[in-house]
Amino acid sequence: MSIRHVRTTRRAGAAALLAAALTFTLSACGGDDGTGKENTSSSSSSGTGKDQPSKGGDGKTYPDSSKVIATFKGEKGLEMVIHEAKRDAGGFLTVTGTMKNTGTEDYSTPIQWNGQEQDVAMTGSSFAAMTLTDSKEKKRYYVLRDTDNRPLTTTKYTSPIKAGGSLSFFAQFPAPPTSTTEVGVTFPGFTTGTIEIS
Repeated sequence: MSIRHVRTTRRAGAAALLAAALTFTLSACGGDDGTGKENTSSSSSSGTGKDQPSKGGDGKTYPDSSKVIATFKGEKGLEMVIHEAKRDAGGFLTVTGTMKNTGTEDYSTPIQWNGQEQDVAMTGSSFAAMTLTDSKEKKRYYVLRDTDNRPLTTTKYTSPIKAGGSLSFFAQFPAPPTSTTEVGVTFPGFTTGTIEIS
């Protein structure tokens, strides 16, 4: 066997080994669902992330939309779908949901959603007007504020909500006593009702 033939054989073997290593590395990496598209869907329910908010391709966090604990009807085909009302370790209650425009026209979000407090209204578009009511303890809970008096809720979202489109949101409140298992939800322009706390 000539030296040239040995070198050619070694190069072919090295190329095959490199191709196999690359194939293994790509298949081991996450982020591909096998269709050639990156899996950034907010409604994904596979793996350990089923009960956790998921990160979208735009870097924003979206609620787990596979769960629905309540749906409240609004005007012009708008629906407020609540996915979860969860207690946090720090004594907070975080409500996550999606505004769905089931109508045939774009929906311009009203200024009433921002709340009536002047300092909070300066934040711009938000869900600061949402309140929770604990009828058992006869208390009403408002969206929490940070040290700069900004509401701890989704802010600066794009309006209008396109026809057939949706807007994910969260709002954080003080947590009611552990004996309270459900609270009423009030938000401008929507029917009122109760949601269960998890």
